Amino acid sequence: MDRLLPTELRDARAVNRTDDEADVVIVGLGIAGACAAMEACDTGADVLVIERAGGGGGTSANSGGLVYLGGGTPVQEAAGFEDTPEEMFKFLVAASGPGADEDKIRTYCEGSVELFHWLENQGLPFKRSFHPEPGMESPTDDCLVFSGGEDAAPFASVARPAPRGHKPRTEGKAGPFLMQRILAATARRPARQVLDTLCETLVVEPDGRVVGVVARTAGEERIFRARRGVILSAGGFSTNSEMVSRHVPQLGPCRPKNATEGDDGRAIRMGEAAGGTLLRMDQAEVALPVTIPHRLGRGVFVNERGQRFINEDTYYGHIGIEALFHQHGRVWLLVDDAIFEVNMVGMQPAHVAESMAELETAGGFPEGALQATVEHYNRYAKEGRDPVFGKRPGMTQALDRPPYALLDARTQSCFYACMTLGGLATRPGGEVIGPDGTVVPGLYAAGRTAALFSGRGYAGSGISLGDGAFFGRLAGRSAAAAAPV
Repeated sequence: MDRLLPTELRDARAVNRTDDEADVVIVGLGIAGACAAMEACDTGADVLVIERAGGGGGTSANSGGLVYLGGGTPVQEAAGFEDTPEEMFKFLVAASGPGADEDKIRTYCEGSVELFHWLENQGLPFKRSFHPEPGMESPTDDCLVFSGGEDAAPFASVARPAPRGHKPRTEGKAGPFLMQRILAATARRPARQVLDTLCETLVVEPDGRVVGVVARTAGEERIFRARRGVILSAGGFSTNSEMVSRHVPQLGPCRPKNATEGDDGRAIRMGEAAGGTLLRMDQAEVALPVTIPHRLGRGVFVNERGQRFINEDTYYGHIGIEALFHQHGRVWLLVDDAIFEVNMVGMQPAHVAESMAELETAGGFPEGALQATVEHYNRYAKEGRDPVFGKRPGMTQALDRPPYALLDARTQSCFYACMTLGGLATRPGGEVIGPDGTVVPGLYAAGRTAALFSGRGYAGSGISLGDGAFFGRLAGRSAAAAAPV
């Protein structure tokens, strides 16, 4: 989508017909919309879901399928990991960076175990097992992984490390399986689904209350009235190049986008037009999977000045955010013959040399800079220490086995998987709030249409699905409990 979308509202006084109505009208049927629909139905509300595609799933179905859960889930306990809501909270606040929404994070942590049981009750099986390769979903049907650098610096000293990435029991990528089960559970509820229908704008009363949506099916306009509330859960804005350019231009050259065509920002702009405020629109998830398998983290990342900038054994999403937003996407991974192997995206060395001086010249670094970085690193690595960034002893290994190689991890050469995280500001219950902090009556948002609870970071794989499921349920519950109009 290469244009900004219209934001005009439809005045309820100008609406002279209604094609259908429900207590709660939900826009979008990814994990957030599906969980909102189930929760609203389970409270007894009449629910109608509108989906632009021919079926539900959205970007959730294209994901790896990890759900970030903790606080002492049955899988954590079975695998021998001790966790509590408080330890989970401490990690998420630290990893989410400055500006994290602590109220939302605490609510999420305190309800995480209950969400695990709820997901199992919807038909999602979770094997009581741990997979030792961190960062992403297991290639096996094993469940639990470290998915956010919980056991790496600086977070290991902030909160007791515990793995919290939970994958449903299927081999490899689990997003399709996860959404198949979630959509099947949604179909068991009485929520009506209107497919192949694109929502265009909101219907608003003179007092500002949202009372419906205007949509289009096969070119024909349709009006859907919401007696209690409208929930916007139609994704982020990753595929709208103009919105990306305006809010988070660093993502422009990044590929691939973790998104579908539905992530065009339409729902965000609809909510903004109704009085909702935008939050953290300049934030994104950026996965730079150069160090998968994880043992490649024994190498060192350097920027264009030949300097290290992070501990390489942490979650590759933390590396990606640091590389893109703070190092301008101009970074390299340096390895030696003892460390090099082809990573998950098949990267081959861009430069190979028998000496660090030769490699420094080949990579275009300032004279002496790369050599000084490696000399300092090796001095302590021989003792298994990293006094600068705190890389763990088992991952801290001197680079002294030539030939040496540079893997080109710059944005123009490498895989930077990204997704927008900004959206409508909401309360924990999903209520959309305006610039003055007051609620926009009748309007709710969840999933990536709402701003993620993180501030200047992305805590780990599984956060977006966990946030969508958890706060989607709360939005469904809130909208169903609202007074009808």
